[in-house]
Amino acid sequence: MGTHRRPKPPSRARIATLGMAAGAVSLLPTQSQAAPEPTVDEVRKQVEKLYEEAEAPTEEFNAVSEKQEKLQREVDGAQDRLARKQQEVNELREKIGPLAAAQYRSGGMEPSVQLFLSGDPDNYLDQAEMLDRTTSRQADALRAMRTRQRELTQEREDAQKRLKSLDETRAEATAKKDEVQSKLTEARKLLNSLTAEQRARMEAAQERDDASAGASDSPSSYNGPASGRAKTAIEFAYAQLGKPYEWGSTGPDSYDCSGLVGAAWRSAGVSLPRTVQQMYDAGRKVSRSDLQPGDVIYWYNSTQHNGMYVGDGKAIHAPRTGKNIEIVPLDSMPFFAASRP
Repeated sequence: MGTHRRPKPPSRARIATLGMAAGAVSLLPTQSQAAPEPTVDEVRKQVEKLYEEAEAPTEEFNAVSEKQEKLQREVDGAQDRLARKQQEVNELREKIGPLAAAQYRSGGMEPSVQLFLSGDPDNYLDQAEMLDRTTSRQADALRAMRTRQRELTQEREDAQKRLKSLDETRAEATAKKDEVQSKLTEARKLLNSLTAEQRARMEAAQERDDASAGASDSPSSYNGPASGRAKTAIEFAYAQLGKPYEWGSTGPDSYDCSGLVGAAWRSAGVSLPRTVQQMYDAGRKVSRSDLQPGDVIYWYNSTQHNGMYVGDGKAIHAPRTGKNIEIVPLDSMPFFAASRP
């Protein structure tokens, strides 16, 4: 007869493994359920949020780009000066060469010794006078060359410092550009996740919201109370209605917010700084109750977004990626401040 042995109880490790397997099986249906797709309205809000988040780094990129252009001009100037100084040093070296050779031929003897050894004292005295003049010219040339050499060294050091600053600024500009493009890429992915029918619904909803808010990007002519340079600036801005917003752009086919304001006032002969913050810092502040057509409007804060007041409680601005230059009520965004160029 065979022996009957009691089966061994499962080990703790096996119990744990079985338990985990059972748990995994019980979780499978839950894990297989896909996350619900965002609604068209949710996608729209996410996209608008990403576009708004791209505005601050856009203005930072504008500021860094302006600094980069300034540094590039300084580097170009330093390199031109460096080349001129080097040419001056080279020319002085060529002049000093023959003078040094003349001194070498004299042997560098003391004048009294040369006179004693000379068979023709009168000839020697004539030569000595010429040598004195040669030595004097050589000394002047050497002093000039030392001066130019010091200047050359200083120019080289200055050029190297500017080049280093330019490299650092280029890296900073690249980082800001990447930050903006990252936001825009994420927004494009969300938009591309929609069907054509969903995109059409979203655009229709945007148009309804714009209409109800009193915003319009339709071509129009200015017929308000502005005069002088302010009128010229506003008329320029009106001529851009319907053109697309593009980050970092100053025209003529597209603009970002500060790019539009700067171009409008430039058409009237007034030069403004490049960025929202710089315009805010440079402009003479005016109260909301004292607004005049042509004044620069700042929404949200002093760094993010601006436009131009056109009168009758309205402003013109380049809004954000995906939209065109438009006229909006002044209160379509939180009013922060205003300045007068």
